[in-house]
Amino acid sequence: MQISQTLVRQTILILLACAVVLSGCSRMNLAYRNLDLLIPWSLNDYLDMNRDQRTRFREQLREHISWHCRTQLPGYLDLIEQLQAQVRQGSLDEPALREHYETVQKAIQTIALEITPTTVQLLRDLDDRQVEELDEQFERDRQEREDKYLKPPLDQQIDKRTSRMQERVEQWLGKVTAAQRQRIHEWAEALNEQNQLWLDNRAQWQRSMVDAVRNRDQANFDERIARLLQDREVYWTAPYRAAFPTVEQATIDLIVDLYATADATQRRHIDQRLQDMRRDLGSLDCLPATAD
Repeated sequence: MQISQTLVRQTILILLACAVVLSGCSRMNLAYRNLDLLIPWSLNDYLDMNRDQRTRFREQLREHISWHCRTQLPGYLDLIEQLQAQVRQGSLDEPALREHYETVQKAIQTIALEITPTTVQLLRDLDDRQVEELDEQFERDRQEREDKYLKPPLDQQIDKRTSRMQERVEQWLGKVTAAQRQRIHEWAEALNEQNQLWLDNRAQWQRSMVDAVRNRDQANFDERIARLLQDREVYWTAPYRAAFPTVEQATIDLIVDLYATADATQRRHIDQRLQDMRRDLGSLDCLPATAD
């Protein structure tokens, strides 16, 4: 599934997402402890902040990370424990996976709500030069992704989509079987021209963001940014909106099928990954004492 159509997801949320279920981070606590150092580097890919902006952003970011660790991570630990129990019991079916997926979506929305005021203020304080640089960075981002994801012929796009998904799956299952590789390829074929839909959708959101920031002196600026961060579906293109439910279900079906065909060794691999996540996240000092 494609993740993130917003500036926050491209920066803050992508890094915070390393702390949620089904992340690919190998050392969760190390990544989490250094988010306040890592996120500004990511943000600098899009914004060249001045010293005052960087200082204020770092202070606000530390507060957000502290809030997230104290109030959100305990729920993630409970979710990981529940997932682990379902893996051990062999009860991780389609309804259970969809429930976990919806929980993660709600967690992302909670983060978006929390950081909206900080993001609004940061964008409001940009000068005209920074706004134009933001637009130029978005344009470079679009061009780089088009070169990577759209220039290859469709069959190559599908092959690369297969390889990317297989790599993610093997982080959880270990080495996949021939039948599992074939199932992943079938999923990649079914998504067909999803790269085009995804990139068109991403570009539409970016254009909407730049337009809002260019008009940051208008009375409705706060509301426009809040909608861009919190109600991203409003800005989806019609083709992406039409395709999304099918892509979402196809990906959930893929996970269900891969889990159903996992052998005992692969299920132990999943269990160990979840155990490692619980250990790493559970060791964070900011967690309430009752979370242990």
